[in-house]
Amino acid sequence: MSLNRTLTDEERLARLDLDQLRQLVGLVEYDDSADPFPVSGWDALVWVAGNALQTAHFLQSALGMELVAYTGPETGNRDHHGYVLRSGAARFVVTGAYSPSSELADHHRRHGDGVRDVALTVPDVDRCVAHARAQGATVLEEPHDLSDEHGTVRLAAIATYGETRHTLVDRSRYTGSYLPGYVARTSSHVKRPGAPRRLFQAVDHVVGNVELGAMDTWVGFYNRVMGFTNMAEFIGDDIATDYSALMSKVVANGNHRVKFPLNEPAVGTKRSQIDEYLEYHGGPGVQHVALATDDIVGAVDAMVAEGVEFLPTPDSYYEDPELRARIGEVRVPVAELQRRGILVDRDEDGYLLQIFTRPTGDRPTVFFELIERHGSLGFGKGNFKALFEAIEREQERRGNS
Repeated sequence: MSLNRTLTDEERLARLDLDQLRQLVGLVEYDDSADPFPVSGWDALVWVAGNALQTAHFLQSALGMELVAYTGPETGNRDHHGYVLRSGAARFVVTGAYSPSSELADHHRRHGDGVRDVALTVPDVDRCVAHARAQGATVLEEPHDLSDEHGTVRLAAIATYGETRHTLVDRSRYTGSYLPGYVARTSSHVKRPGAPRRLFQAVDHVVGNVELGAMDTWVGFYNRVMGFTNMAEFIGDDIATDYSALMSKVVANGNHRVKFPLNEPAVGTKRSQIDEYLEYHGGPGVQHVALATDDIVGAVDAMVAEGVEFLPTPDSYYEDPELRARIGEVRVPVAELQRRGILVDRDEDGYLLQIFTRPTGDRPTVFFELIERHGSLGFGKGNFKALFEAIEREQERRGNS
């Protein structure tokens, strides 16, 4: 079976089709028949927050997401609150401790707001866990079923970098809103008049930061344990600035629905952005989530109207004649990109538009990227220096340079 010819349940619900996904996330042809760890796509990004209620409200107002399910003391969950939000095929689950003794309270104290679990949809949980264990992975949760009146979900979990985990989910026999223990829930939040139906349609990639010397270890983990292939590598002058540097490699599952860039710090004149993240996050973890949109201009305008702050891009970026020559014609006039600070990059397959928020929590750790692809399967290599210099300016403002 070729996975990219099959829509996930989330994609069907979002009324996406394969042509849209090829543009949105760079979906490619892939035959999974011989894959010992087939991954169908993203299931959910599970966040830990100091205030799950307010974070869920932020995701609705600022990112245009829709509340669809809830767990908490009202449903019999005396440990934590959980809010499930959707935008297209993307699902976020925001959790926050209700009981002071909840493990989530300790996790938040260590790491602050951020992604704890990058949950993946798989067709055979047991097969994946058996292969992962044989390849030396740490199994955090053995395969097990959760059931309610809506059916049965089969789950397991394996460990990855830091305290991040991958829950493996088969919900093919389940019709509920998320998982047993959650109930359907909507919100009274009302979007601004004229606001887009949704600002993004899918998750494009999730970026992890790891400690110096660990990047190749985790690239090897994804190659060996999960059968991911290497998509790209960025080292040295590709992404270095005058003050800091990092190294980055990208791994992806067979059909490229799931992509994980992995960063580690490199020696520079000053402390790198990855070093800052590792200090304030308390170790390795998810640095940012890239959200695939088909209208980055509309999404940026809507988010700015809700108070979201994006990293500024200097005018010199747009006035560079080399940039103008390299990017050629794009669907948005460069003046409109400049007014919003949207970056543009082109490779042999096409071009992409992208922009990055400032950190969205109290710590200078996790942030979001908006990305609009037009054929390009890359990650904006031509923009790395401009992005990192913007991040360094923010570091200096925080006194962490």
